[in-house]
Amino acid sequence: MSNVAGGSGGPANRVEALAALGQSIWLDFIRRDWLTDGRVAGHIAEGLRGMTSNPTIFEQAIDSTEGGDAYDLALQELVRERPGATAQDAYDRLTWDDIRRAADLFLPRYQALEADDGYVSVEVSPLLARDTAATVREAHRIWDALARPNVMIKVPATPAGLPAITALIADGLNVNVTLIFSIARHREVMDAYIAGLAARHQRGQPLNHVRSVASFFVSRMDTLVDRRLDERAAAHPADRNRLAALHGQAAVANAKLAYQAFAERHRESDFTALAAAGARRQRPLWASTSTKNPAYPDLLYVDPLVGADTVNTVPPKTLEAILDHGRAAPTVDQHLDEAAASLAALAQAGIDLAAVTDQLEADGVASFEKSFETLMASLEAKLRQAAARGGAR
Repeated sequence: MSNVAGGSGGPANRVEALAALGQSIWLDFIRRDWLTDGRVAGHIAEGLRGMTSNPTIFEQAIDSTEGGDAYDLALQELVRERPGATAQDAYDRLTWDDIRRAADLFLPRYQALEADDGYVSVEVSPLLARDTAATVREAHRIWDALARPNVMIKVPATPAGLPAITALIADGLNVNVTLIFSIARHREVMDAYIAGLAARHQRGQPLNHVRSVASFFVSRMDTLVDRRLDERAAAHPADRNRLAALHGQAAVANAKLAYQAFAERHRESDFTALAAAGARRQRPLWASTSTKNPAYPDLLYVDPLVGADTVNTVPPKTLEAILDHGRAAPTVDQHLDEAAASLAALAQAGIDLAAVTDQLEADGVASFEKSFETLMASLEAKLRQAAARGGAR
């Protein structure tokens, strides 16, 4: 495998080459053995600039055969310390320890880049996605417990999440807004961020250390749109070829136009006045960028979305693909007419894109809720097992 991106004096590898173009690569994965055995540190040395987690990632990590032993030992220690520990106590102990370890690994990068990168994200409980006040309280609880400047609290872009984003930004927390699927919702997220900055500025509080990203989900859109195209083809066989030609076009086109909305919103006067006072842009973060359809290129959701002031958070396999054969060229603001034409063609083919993104948001929240509930049930069982072994529960 070759990691070389350029000639003598150029970036050492493709991740660094992307950084030179303004795109940060973050790792959408966390597991304790990766944090302790040098794998994350090695990727940071290669240019990795951050890390994201979510309830599904933690469920897979804690219940995996590869990473589970370290978590089981930590649970045994928790039971010895606190015989009445609950599943929530266990969740906090395991996930917060991982986030602190990761944040400490990225802290030198955060400091070197003057708070513009080096972040580790952790999610507010997805069970709170419909409760603004509870989301704000939980975000503060997590923020205070972690006590790391380079943590981002993940808040979903649900209707209840939007005012929580404003409140948390106003309070000076870093926020990763997650589960954004539509351009309209992305605009609402940016408005919520800027409103939080404005409230903070009116209080006379500094803006220069507050950071936020807007996590715009990509591949899931193609998965659902392709399925709906197949359903329409089955119902209208004469249109099969025309509909098949639209496969795999929705997600990248949607993200490209979202980037245009980002650029336009941050040129508006209310933000530029705040920027003069130290505010930073809310960068788009391309999420769900591993290729789900094996017929598609492995970097379908990476190579076409390279641009300034962006983040792409990728799982380990996609990170390896970037290092091996990723293309470092500005692409996210290219072929915009084609992107708009693709979305128009989908609408003409009977694909209701607003309905698609609404379903994706609901499905995304439900998926994280299921992962969280499954993990909590698993932790309860693990606590009972640890207590039985140690006689403490």
